[in-house]
Amino acid sequence: MRTRSTARTVVAALAGVLLAASMAACGNSDTGGDSGGGGNDKLVLGFSQVGAESGWRTANTTSIKEAAGEAGIELKFDDAQQKQENQIKAIRNFIQQKVDVIAFSPVVESGWDTVLKEAKDAKIPVILTDRAVDSADKSLYKTFLGSDFKKEGRLAGEWLVEQKKAATGPVNIVELQGTTGSAPANDRKAGFGEAIAANPNLKIIASQSGDFTRAGGKQVMEQFLKANPKIDVLFAHNDDMGLGALEAITAAGKVPGKDITIITVDAVKDGMQALADGKFNFIAECSPLLGPQLMDFAKKVKAGEEVPARIETEETTFTQETAKEALPNRKY
Repeated sequence: MRTRSTARTVVAALAGVLLAASMAACGNSDTGGDSGGGGNDKLVLGFSQVGAESGWRTANTTSIKEAAGEAGIELKFDDAQQKQENQIKAIRNFIQQKVDVIAFSPVVESGWDTVLKEAKDAKIPVILTDRAVDSADKSLYKTFLGSDFKKEGRLAGEWLVEQKKAATGPVNIVELQGTTGSAPANDRKAGFGEAIAANPNLKIIASQSGDFTRAGGKQVMEQFLKANPKIDVLFAHNDDMGLGALEAITAAGKVPGKDITIITVDAVKDGMQALADGKFNFIAECSPLLGPQLMDFAKKVKAGEEVPARIETEETTFTQETAKEALPNRKY
């Protein structure tokens, strides 16, 4: 009897150990295993967002979160609060968690090679969204999904050249740049500059970063107005800075859209409303609705499929009249 009792005790203990091990394996979804994302079939995407500096960025984040849910993808989302060191830390956390795919919108263009190599060594594919990096090693990421920022700047400049073709004297332009060192700030400035070179009367007399925020746009525009008695045109790298500048222009006793021609980039609802109301004069679109495309390409790169090195979104431009037509159906 004593031998049978001992045997039953051993069997019960062994069963308990096996049950505990089974439960531990089922609860391992956060830390992840070699299967990438915790031993289930759901694709796990780690995404690091720039921040929430503008209406465009908020719409972009919403698009990504909604698209992940609709695609059945587990999204690990991080807000970098416009700091590169936060994004690098987030990417390393994603690597440690063994996610299936990493995507991020880089705060600035430079300084990514080391952490991207870490992701490559971990065999985790990387997708760049909205903004590019300046790495010479294109093997560090699978694809770029976003806009042609240089084209946006060029379209803004070409519209201005056409509007001011009859000008016989200097046309003074001030420029509200985006975040210093970021791809959209660099490229929109370059594209705009190249376009207005076609008319020597068009001159940028002041250019400064407003960091893509309304508060920054207002503050810098106030400085521009104090330092420059004659401003004919404002080119803002996004709607939010342009909207901030509206406050400064109005406070200075000038009429936005008439005394100062205002050109922006993005075409978010608030910017489109300002355009329809005659306060802005022209907007080059930059669509934030990248979520569905990102989820599609995340699945493809995880599956090892070939994808284009660069995927550009389809965009347009808006005048005051076309903004009125588009506003009722605007999604962002």
